[in-house]
Amino acid sequence: MRITSLRTYLVPPRWCFLRIDTDEGLTGWGEPVVEGRAATVAAAVGELADYLVGQDPLRIEDHWQTLTKGGFYRGGPVLSSAVAGIDQALWDIAGKSLGVPVHQLLGGHVRDRIRVYSWIGGDEPAEVAQAALERQAHGFTAVKMNASGALARIDTPEAVTGIVDRVASVREATGPGFDIAVDFHGRLTTAMARRVLPLLEPLLPFFVEEPVVPECSEHIGDVVTSTSIPIATGERLYSRWDFKRVLDKGIAVAQPDLSHAGGISETRRIAAMAEAYDVALAPHCPLGPIALAASLQLGFATPNLLIQEQSLGIHYNQGSDLLDYLVDTSVFGYRDGYVERFTGPGLGIEVDTAAVERAAESGHRWRNPVWRTPDGALAEW
Repeated sequence: MRITSLRTYLVPPRWCFLRIDTDEGLTGWGEPVVEGRAATVAAAVGELADYLVGQDPLRIEDHWQTLTKGGFYRGGPVLSSAVAGIDQALWDIAGKSLGVPVHQLLGGHVRDRIRVYSWIGGDEPAEVAQAALERQAHGFTAVKMNASGALARIDTPEAVTGIVDRVASVREATGPGFDIAVDFHGRLTTAMARRVLPLLEPLLPFFVEEPVVPECSEHIGDVVTSTSIPIATGERLYSRWDFKRVLDKGIAVAQPDLSHAGGISETRRIAAMAEAYDVALAPHCPLGPIALAASLQLGFATPNLLIQEQSLGIHYNQGSDLLDYLVDTSVFGYRDGYVERFTGPGLGIEVDTAAVERAAESGHRWRNPVWRTPDGALAEW
């Protein structure tokens, strides 16, 4: 079996899908994307295709090594995301060629279902409380929320109180049997994190995600020691070498993204490294159905998996959503906050090729917002 072509599709709301075809009629799907730089990643896939066309798709590890290390210049989110989507598609082909789900190729399942959480939005405490109640009514047992807007490097007591009030409103609405993860998108400085997080401790957040930007990863240990709240990070770390800098700092949860961190192959290695540091895995995935399927396949075979992010109904998905590109949407039929183990071959989903091609005709040029503080300086989004 040989690879005959690679084709990328930019599809709304902000995703990039990859189709790899073979001379035996098997097709694999992946999701190579950096949100806001989808066309750049698609171009990188096109460059890597020069090597891949004509190759045996089942030599997944050798292709991963060659694509990541065969060039003199290595790493970074664009290249690692391009490789991630290719890696997902090759695992999809491998599973289909043998008629088994990918998790079977990773050693078999260690769990029968995976807990998932849902995102909530809203700027005011009453809004986030209502949104959390709606997710709870739909069976979810955990949500993730942003607790702040743009923040100054050391912000006012009012800003700090606003953060606490938003989280408190969700805790009061949902009760103690419900988990609340708080995502800061790197908006806190180390100093602000040490001020804010102890005030959140009585609310018992599930975890606090990315309190500081990844460029300050060497300071994450200072944040960890300042609070009893479990600290999570990793959506903007792209390899096991990136994670090596934070795993020994006391983080509780590693969050590699299977569309950024080298795909199934590399994220599996990151998960194994994390387990050695007593760190749980919670893959980042506010993306499309292919990335989610790849994440779940890994999760079914990963002992230290904590929970899985998923994007159904997330605020980014305007006009198109997770299920719009699938033939059978029942695979993501969440029940009581869980998704059942996939049994279909490959990634376990059937992509609606016609729907993808129609959506790619309009494509997208999604860009993340640019925020500024009151003095006009750039703020973390």
